[in-house]
Amino acid sequence: MALKIGDKAPDFELSSKQADGIKKIKLSDNAGKKNTLLLFVPMAFTGVCTKEFCEISAGLGQYTSLNADVLGISGDNPFAQEAWAQKERITLTLLSDYEHKVAAAYGCAYDSFLPQKNLGMGGVPKRSAFVVDKTGVIRYAEINDDPGKLPNFDAIKASLAQLK
Repeated sequence: MALKIGDKAPDFELSSKQADGIKKIKLSDNAGKKNTLLLFVPMAFTGVCTKEFCEISAGLGQYTSLNADVLGISGDNPFAQEAWAQKERITLTLLSDYEHKVAAAYGCAYDSFLPQKNLGMGGVPKRSAFVVDKTGVIRYAEINDDPGKLPNFDAIKASLAQLK
């Protein structure tokens, strides 16, 4: 079941490949300090996902000025994410939901990703955005069934501005 505004955001701990190695990142690391924008994408090295994260990287200051940490989540392993980030100059923190548990907990996983192409890939995250405030409550939620549709970043920024 998809999470909605007002729900408590499920905490998680996911791996991220950083310059100094693999680091475990928890949503609760931001508790009491800053808001968090969670951006789920289907997979690395794809056109729309690359466009989204490159645009976010270019405008990351807009989110940090709103006291928000931006975390990008996909089902790719952390080494593939690192290669993607280096190739495309993606600077937001990428988290590996390799087992698709976080996408399932947030209710934003496909039963079957692109079934018309017969990929047989269940659990892949739908392109989704969640704003989680400092207390761990969801203040914005958007889940797109269409993998080509980007989140409404103006609405996301407006939500974050209210929390600042």
